[in-house]
Amino acid sequence: MSEDPDTRGTGPRGGGARSGDSRSRDTRTKLLEGALRTLTEQGIARTSARTIAAAAGVNQGLVFYHFGSVDELLGAACHHGAEQRVSRYRARLDAVTSLAELLRFGREMHAEERAAGQVAVLGQMLAGAQTQPRLATAARRGLHLWIDEIEKVLGRVLTGSPLADLTDSAGLARAVAASFVGLELYEGVDQEGAGNALDALEQLTVLASVLHELGPLAQRAVRRRLRQTGRN
Repeated sequence: MSEDPDTRGTGPRGGGARSGDSRSRDTRTKLLEGALRTLTEQGIARTSARTIAAAAGVNQGLVFYHFGSVDELLGAACHHGAEQRVSRYRARLDAVTSLAELLRFGREMHAEERAAGQVAVLGQMLAGAQTQPRLATAARRGLHLWIDEIEKVLGRVLTGSPLADLTDSAGLARAVAASFVGLELYEGVDQEGAGNALDALEQLTVLASVLHELGPLAQRAVRRRLRQTGRN
């Protein structure tokens, strides 16, 4: 078994092994964050073991020691970054009580994520995923962290609505995630158009809110009509 370059020289006494494990974890974290920073600042085409190691401030060989390949590191970095971002917003998502609130949260999050450089990371990962299956898998895993959270919110806010009987929360969560991914990328070439698209989504949430506030008789009538439309 090869010697871990992060723990070389540590021994079993005085907590040396534990200290070595801590240094190894620190190195992995530096590489993960260095990979995300490199994607943001240099793009997927210029991302390499050398540029990532330079951004992380570690030896280039540690990329391969800890992750085996640059693709594996990028995949882990994508998941690492998504976990951090989802954790950052989870409490706010848990407080959402309506579709309108979900959209307002989405607009605020979009602005924060763009300012933090996360939209650039997503764009680069999706670009690389078109030709590299490993990156496609990693990007999908990262997006699913968001989709799982959105699905929870939709399941909660649609309860009791006429739309609940005809809406697949899992599918709708993916549609919402895909819409925001598309808008995030689209904004880079047409900021006004992306804003108009978000405004249109907001109008749809107003309609959903009106349906939710209808009385029991009106809601039954709407449900009946929606079911009939769905069968046609």
